[in-house]
Amino acid sequence: MPAGLRDNNEPVFHEPWQAQAFALAVSLIESGKISWNEWAETLGDEIFRAPDHGIAEDGTAYYELWLRALERLVTQAGLVDSTRLSGLKNAWWQAYHDTPHGQPVQLPGR
Repeated sequence: MPAGLRDNNEPVFHEPWQAQAFALAVSLIESGKISWNEWAETLGDEIFRAPDHGIAEDGTAYYELWLRALERLVTQAGLVDSTRLSGLKNAWWQAYHDTPHGQPVQLPGR
C-alpha cells in the first residue's frame, strides 16, 4: 500500500468498502449534494450515538459509522428513498450470504 494511504505505518482502509465509503462521502460533498458541515455534524452524531446502537467505542466500527452517516444524509437530501435503500441493503446482504467464499458478490439482475 502506498505510504500516503497509511497512518502510523498502518493501512488507513482495512477493507475496500471502507475506501469506497470515504470516496462516496467526498464525492457527495464535492458535487454539492451535501456540505462539509452536514457531513461533520452527522458523522459526529453517529459517533456520539454509537453506544446506543450497540456499536463498539474502540474505533473498530469507525467506517460502519461512516455508512450510517451516509445513509442518513442521502435519505435526508432525497437522493434515495429510505425504503429503496433498505431493499438494496437487504439484497446485498442476501447476495453476500449466498456467494461462495472467494467469489465476487453480485446483486441478481444487475
